[in-house]
Parts: sequence; structure tokens; C-alpha cells
Amino acid sequence: MKEFWDQRYGEAVYVYGKEPNAFLKEKIGPLRPGQALFPAEGEGRNAVYAATLGWQVTAFDYSEAGRRKAEALAREKGTRIDYRVAGIENFAFPESAFDLVGLFFAHQPSASRRLLHQQAAQSLKPGGMVILEAFSKQQLGLPSGGPKQADLLFSAEELEEDFSSLHLHLLEETETVLSEGPYHSGPARVVRLVGRMKE
Repeated sequence: MKEFWDQRYGEAVYVYGKEPNAFLKEKIGPLRPGQALFPAEGEGRNAVYAATLGWQVTAFDYSEAGRRKAEALAREKGTRIDYRVAGIENFAFPESAFDLVGLFFAHQPSASRRLLHQQAAQSLKPGGMVILEAFSKQQLGLPSGGPKQADLLFSAEELEEDFSSLHLHLLEETETVLSEGPYHSGPARVVRLVGRMKE
């Protein structure tokens, strides 16, 4: 899988674009900047956007090619991020360290998904937030992107269980139209979550 992502992110273009995810842009705007974590961050578009708003950003992905493009994008935007090459299984999630965790299309098999989401929640400070968007299981068969195996797609019920330690402000499965580079384009079925760590 690492080889797959190194090859994809090795393309000259930013395969999911340089602009941030629209749902992140909507939800992060009212928040006061603090410490943010972006797991499975690929080419860095969301992490870099948060950094331009004043967030102190840590990001990781197991693709070295993704890291290089993320750091280039940060330079282009006149900001900096702390981007580490690591997988979910070997990134050391610090406890109670972040005001925000952003999870965008961070698709994993069910066991890894639960681990990622639980560790993400544990890394939040009291009052810290998770903002998540990913493809729902209804995305199968649509040409706008995403994994082709149901186990790699999400449902609202799974996310409610994964993030049971949070107070959920929003949890929905909905339709949207993606315009995020050549691999996320067109009508899509997504699941969205906004949750806050109880204080």
C-alpha cells in the first residue's frame, strides 16, 4: 500500500488538488487556532490550509512522496507544518495534546479504522474537536473516487461507536459534489462527523 501511495503522490499534479476540503474549510473557520493533527494527510492540502489560519500543525502519512509535496505546498503558501513519515500503527499519538484532529478520507480496514479513531480521540485536549469527512458505504459504484471494498468505507453507526468518548455535534451520511483534483471529482456519498472531547 505504501508503494501505491508513493506512486500516486509521485505524479506531478496534486492528485487531490491544492485547495482544502470544503467541509474542513466550513467548520474550521469559527475555531480559535491552536494545536492541530492531520493523520493520513497525503499531499498536505488540509494541513497547510490550517497552518495559514494560524494553527500549529502536525501531520503524518506513510508516503515520502506525499511529505515532499506537502512541504512544497507549505512553502508556496508561506507557512510551515511538521510533517512526519509514519503509519497509523507506528505514529506516537500524544495524549491530550491537540485542539483539533482533522480526518479527511483517511480510509482504513475496520480494525485499523477503529484504532486510528480511538487514538485520535485520546489525543484531544478537553474541549478539542474532531472534524471528519470520508466516503460512506453508499459510495460503492460511484465514479467520483474512494476505495472499491466495502470494508474500507464508513457508516455513521461505525463512527458513532468509534467516537463514543466524544460529544457529537454532527454525524450524517449525505450527498455532495467533490471537486478535489482528478481522483475526487463528481457526485459522491460521504459521512461527516464533528465531535468534541468532553471537558
